[in-house]
Amino acid sequence: MSRIGKRVLTIPENVNVELNGKKITVKGPKGELSLNIVPEIEVSIDDKNITVKSLNSAKHTNEMQGTTNANIQNMLIGVSKGYTKGLEIIGVGYRFTVKGRTLSIQDGKSHLDEVAIPEGLDVKAISNTEIEISGIDKCAVGQFASEIRELRKPEPYKGKGIRYKGERVRQKEGKKASK
Repeated sequence: MSRIGKRVLTIPENVNVELNGKKITVKGPKGELSLNIVPEIEVSIDDKNITVKSLNSAKHTNEMQGTTNANIQNMLIGVSKGYTKGLEIIGVGYRFTVKGRTLSIQDGKSHLDEVAIPEGLDVKAISNTEIEISGIDKCAVGQFASEIRELRKPEPYKGKGIRYKGERVRQKEGKKASK
């Protein structure tokens, strides 16, 4: 049995949850999200609580019980509070520029990387070297942040590149250590 799957979720204030067959829809002050539920999983809503149950004891069903519970929890938090992910770029001449729905990244390459910002996400430039990605869908925020980080991962010798806010990059000594 999944420990996360057995967790009872409480619906926050100003959030409406509707269950139509095998589709759950969560509406809140920040927006609306929906999730299709696997046939082996049963979701029930009583008053201000949501419970997720598996209909059989197969391994896949128990795994999906925990996953479904976590996804519903993420939807509840997303429509009420939202999610944010910070990125910073380190290097001489490296910078972020937000122009409308396009993010321009100057990261030491001979060309400028331009990335289209997906619908439902907002990118705010805190400074030339820091941006904040926000949205109601946790998966979309994390995926877009990961795609930006992939353009120039932090390298282990000087630490230059794009990293998550607060991420520590372990640096190597290099050639000078052997002499």
